[in-house]
Amino acid sequence: MKNPWTTLSGKVEYENPWIKVTEYQVLNPAGGPGIYGVVGFKNLAIGILPLDEDLNTWIVGQFRYTLNEYSWEIPEGGGPEGSSALASAQRELLEETGITAKKWTKILDMNTSNSVTDELGVAYVAQHLSFGEAEPEDTEDLQVKKLPFQEVFEMAMRGDIQDGLSLVTIFKTKLLLDSGELK
Repeated sequence: MKNPWTTLSGKVEYENPWIKVTEYQVLNPAGGPGIYGVVGFKNLAIGILPLDEDLNTWIVGQFRYTLNEYSWEIPEGGGPEGSSALASAQRELLEETGITAKKWTKILDMNTSNSVTDELGVAYVAQHLSFGEAEPEDTEDLQVKKLPFQEVFEMAMRGDIQDGLSLVTIFKTKLLLDSGELK
């Protein structure tokens, strides 16, 4: 479909190593003047749901500064521009949990919040797991929990997990497991 918006100009209002905020002067679809702000991400959002042969998984808890609250999530991180999403997922899983995996299944690509950001999220299910020591970054104070996948699914259904990439990954994994497409 044709883009109904007309961009008149754009100005970067803020930039750091992770994001760029641009304000655009636009004509909206009705032809009226307006502004549109876009948060551009410089990393790919990566989510990983590790799953062992007994259908256990691992979630990560941490305090999220942006929300001013504690959050339970699947292991997640950023994939630098130009890097492989899979290599970033493998690095993040090891970093946050100490887990490595022999089997990786990409289960989705998603726009995380397409009304204000261009951020793309990618999620994998990691299987055939091996365990070592976690290597968290200095900015991470993580708690890692091993739980049956069904319990994590129920946490998501109750609202105990609210992170978008985590929810979509958990729900899609549940559908894939129930349909037999993921073994």
